[in-house]
Amino acid sequence: MTSALSWKGFAPGRGEWLGNHTDYNDGLVLGFGLDCGTTVTGRARSDGKLVLLAHDLGRRCTVDLNALAPQSDQAWANYVLGVVAAFLARGTSGPGLDLEIRSNVPMGAGLSSSAALECATARLLQQAWGTDFSELELARIGQWAEHEFAGVRCGLLDQVTSLFARRDQAVFFDCRSLAVERVPLSSEVRFVIIPSGVRHDLSDGAYNQRRRECEEAARVLRLNKLGEADGATLEKARERGSLAGAPLRRAQHIVGEIARVDQAVGALRAGNLAAVGRAMSESHESSRTLFENSCPELDFLVEVAQQSPGCLGARLTGGGFGGAILALVGADDLEDFSAKFLTSVESSWGRQPQLLVTRAGGPVD
Repeated sequence: MTSALSWKGFAPGRGEWLGNHTDYNDGLVLGFGLDCGTTVTGRARSDGKLVLLAHDLGRRCTVDLNALAPQSDQAWANYVLGVVAAFLARGTSGPGLDLEIRSNVPMGAGLSSSAALECATARLLQQAWGTDFSELELARIGQWAEHEFAGVRCGLLDQVTSLFARRDQAVFFDCRSLAVERVPLSSEVRFVIIPSGVRHDLSDGAYNQRRRECEEAARVLRLNKLGEADGATLEKARERGSLAGAPLRRAQHIVGEIARVDQAVGALRAGNLAAVGRAMSESHESSRTLFENSCPELDFLVEVAQQSPGCLGARLTGGGFGGAILALVGADDLEDFSAKFLTSVESSWGRQPQLLVTRAGGPVD
């Protein structure tokens, strides 16, 4: 059934530096690739079947290429099946495939293991089925897979960051114009990602609820997306009473977050990491109070990180509702930061979380 032809696709996990929930609001986002990622290897099959083997999960899924549908009992497979379905919907075709998946991106930690899987699968299919989609189109394919097969109405941040990531470069993405810029970083910049131990599942409804509230705010303001709003517009709507409650708070967060991304990118270009760190800490407070996608565990870790030596800033990263936090630390301060942080957390929790330390990862240009 299986031929000797083989292919391999890789994509890194992504870190969300700034731009929390701004992507589907047509705002600005700043991300980076991780040093860890997902690899999908494949061989052609002659029977029209798609056979998936996830080594890290010890799971297997077999479907017919001509009968692709979301799997209710194999949710992990939907990220791959959705990508394959999106390729087929674009008029491509190819043989069945044996696909083996290996990943070292922590799952449920807000590091977009799902996007890494989608993007790695898309890169493999480009080779196996002879397509030449742009990286931006591959990102759209991954997003479609999330929407239609995984049930998460995500924006493009995760897929764009994973596909455009390069070593020691941040990815600056304008979600309205779809312009992508890579911003050089010092090789001494370190990102410390700390899981809260609270696993988040973005398909459980909270993420989609926040998106609906943002859409309601845009509707009240008579805008296509909140990325078109500004502070003065929100204040006038608040004074009139036309925008209140959760939609108002969500809109205030989005407008402020877009401004923080813009300011942080300017600071990065000027080499002012301290200003970027301040924007990160302000972002977390906005997520906590206005977007309400934090949790006590995340708040605690952010507070401890901010009080640890060498920390320039800290915030929740990813969709929220659990997952992980992100701290910005210089390489020379990493040892002192880690020692103080872990001691402080252990004294309260009785255990030490695992720290994932990474520079901005990805291929080297």
